[in-house]
Amino acid sequence: MDALRAIERRGEMRALLEQGLPLLERFPQAVPLLQMLGIAHARLREPAAAAALFARVTTVEPDNAAGHVNLGNSLRDLGRRDAAIRSYERAIAIDSGLAQAHFNLGTVLYDLGRSAEALSRFEAAIALRPDYAAAHAQRGDALVALSRAEEALGCYRRALDLAPDMARTHNNMGMALRLLGRHPEAIAAFGEALARQPGHDAARIRRAYLRARICDWDAMAEDAARLPALGIEGPPVPPFMMLALDDSPARHRLRADRHAAANFPRAAGVETVPARPVAPGERLRIGYFSADFHDHATMHLMARLFELHDRAGFEVHAFSYGPASDDPMRRRLLAAVEHFHDVRTLDDQAIAALARRAGIDVAVDLKGYTADTRSGLFAGRAAPVQIAYLGYPGTMGAPFIDYVVADRTVIPPDHLAHYSEAPIWLPHSYQATDDRRPIADRPPRRADVGLPEQGFVFASFNASYKITPDLFAIWMRLLDRVEGSVLWLLGDDADAAANLRGHARRHGIDPARLLFAAKLPVAEHLARQKLADLFLDSFVCNAHTTASDALWAGLPIVTRIGAGFAARVCASLLRAVGLPELVTDSAADYERLAFALATDRAALDAIRARLATQRATAPLFDSTAFARHIEAGYRAAHARRLAGLPPAPIEIEA
Repeated sequence: MDALRAIERRGEMRALLEQGLPLLERFPQAVPLLQMLGIAHARLREPAAAAALFARVTTVEPDNAAGHVNLGNSLRDLGRRDAAIRSYERAIAIDSGLAQAHFNLGTVLYDLGRSAEALSRFEAAIALRPDYAAAHAQRGDALVALSRAEEALGCYRRALDLAPDMARTHNNMGMALRLLGRHPEAIAAFGEALARQPGHDAARIRRAYLRARICDWDAMAEDAARLPALGIEGPPVPPFMMLALDDSPARHRLRADRHAAANFPRAAGVETVPARPVAPGERLRIGYFSADFHDHATMHLMARLFELHDRAGFEVHAFSYGPASDDPMRRRLLAAVEHFHDVRTLDDQAIAALARRAGIDVAVDLKGYTADTRSGLFAGRAAPVQIAYLGYPGTMGAPFIDYVVADRTVIPPDHLAHYSEAPIWLPHSYQATDDRRPIADRPPRRADVGLPEQGFVFASFNASYKITPDLFAIWMRLLDRVEGSVLWLLGDDADAAANLRGHARRHGIDPARLLFAAKLPVAEHLARQKLADLFLDSFVCNAHTTASDALWAGLPIVTRIGAGFAARVCASLLRAVGLPELVTDSAADYERLAFALATDRAALDAIRARLATQRATAPLFDSTAFARHIEAGYRAAHARRLAGLPPAPIEIEA
């Protein structure tokens, strides 16, 4: 019925235009008629035509505040946000009591990442209209963006008191609760969103992801049949969470394509930035963009690359839109790069413009579609060449990302159709590593970390959302078959730990054989991994930084190579460290190999000895060679752009 009514409304709007446009020819300055026809075009999603009519309103009546608001709305829909801001500001200057103008200005500022300014506008709208439910909800969104999620909850509750059926507000409240680590409450909020809007697929994915996060697999069964189609049928969805829920690079590509088209509809029409000829002796300017230039997994991998960049050939810039910090990883970055740009307060367009003024030749997006992404700045073309790297293990499906740094394991040649970007294939592994990562000098004893003094220790320090029921069943069979063995997992989520113990009990395994590691500083965490015997990888989404950690600490990993990028990372690392025999092709082979190593101490000790030796010589931890290889990739991509050639696969030789 809703769809039928929408069709009827469109028919009514079209009829209104057919009747009204001839009248407009007779009365070209009739403001009510201009407004009415402009609204008809707006409802028919014809913003250019609407904007033209509303502009005429503001010409005929320059002090018509509603006309400026309507014009701002159409300009916003056309992607002309700066012009929309001016229209809203003009409306407010005419009538400062117009709550709608304050609210609409706030929404544009929020979309541009100017959350502090947006917050003040939402508060102004609420002061004028205390019962303005949408303004309370958007105030909550701005507070979340400003890392004030606890305060945001009060805004969402007030909005829901006023308008309890707003699915969007329930969804956004769920996201705030998730940020606060209150996962069961977040799951309930996403459920409320779905109760009011069953087609809210983003809420469905977030609920499924959080259920995976707390290992509530029984509840996940509710959506299991629908998950593969999410983001492909129906509305676009955030692609990142599906990487851990669905190992299909073909579907990942479809989701990413649709997400990019919906969120950056005008990116394909953005004029490209001309490449700058780099004369002999001149340096290529590389810009790295991230919210994670602090004590974060990205920096633990990237820090050494920043230090090893060839200063004679490259001028390195870091554009940080994450939190300010003064931790050791941030200090390493500041010492390593020539130019550090704190762009937290700038919107996407301003960041892109700053990068262009700095003459960046190659922009490297270290976030992709992960948390705190600012993909919009690349949609506006920050540089002639734009490359996705490290943070997002998949395709972005975006016309503005030219290349993705990869290797032939994570993106084999027969998978190119699943990526909108051309790969830059590095010769060994795509993943940067730090050959100076400190490991605590004195590893603890087993008793110090709650491990039994005797018995085989299987470990998996992957995030809990990566554990799937089929994988867990294998682990339980291993515990059952290897007498005295235990499984050592991360203990960062009490709900996940409780659920995993319950699942173990169902498999007939004493829950006490599941041990959970408390959070420790990285150097200490690396040291304690030496106490484990064998790392068991996850399937749909492998260990990534976690795998690098384990191998650097000398802990062998058994993995199963999957289909998508995220499911092939550990295989890439094992091959690059010289242990390809630990890569299996099926769940059955994975289980057989893990059991064989757990029951053949001599074989496992030989592998551990090889890892200890090869750690110093294998390509995986040769940070200097890696720096030269990725620099060669940047040069090759820039050379193609300079020659007027479209992106195409680039292979870097060892």
